[in-house]
Amino acid sequence: MAEHLIIEGASKAEKYQTLLPQAHALIQGETDLVAALANLSAALATTFDWLWTGFYLVKNEQLVLGPFQGPIACTRIPHGRGVCGSAWAQNRTLLVDDVDAFPGHIACSSSARSEIVVPIRDAAGKVVAVLDVDSDQLASFDQTDADYLERIVAPLAALLPAG
Repeated sequence: MAEHLIIEGASKAEKYQTLLPQAHALIQGETDLVAALANLSAALATTFDWLWTGFYLVKNEQLVLGPFQGPIACTRIPHGRGVCGSAWAQNRTLLVDDVDAFPGHIACSSSARSEIVVPIRDAAGKVVAVLDVDSDQLASFDQTDADYLERIVAPLAALLPAG
């Protein structure tokens, strides 16, 4: 894979459509989880210029910070706490238009205004990691983001240890 992305299109969906095959190419054939997560977080952050883009991995019944792009982040998140822990507990993508209105939100950055968290599942369907994206704008994420981000991270399941 080349060391640069070619992103085309003005709309969010068009950007995702050009990013999707390139993101999968970054993952395909990679055997090192950290390398794949690092490049994928960089590709997403570069394409969309979000506040924070990264991964948390399930370890010892908590989410532990993995590769990311953005300001310093929370290192560990308990199951069911905050948006990330809730997405993990509910095993579903969560879209939050206003993080300050989310019960139990964990403020890793005071600049975060909205958030999307996408579970990454092993072959058995158990959540083994999450993709977390924060924006400094309210209501930045919608179903288009959810659909494409779920498709982008799906191949990661092959690199993640079974839960």
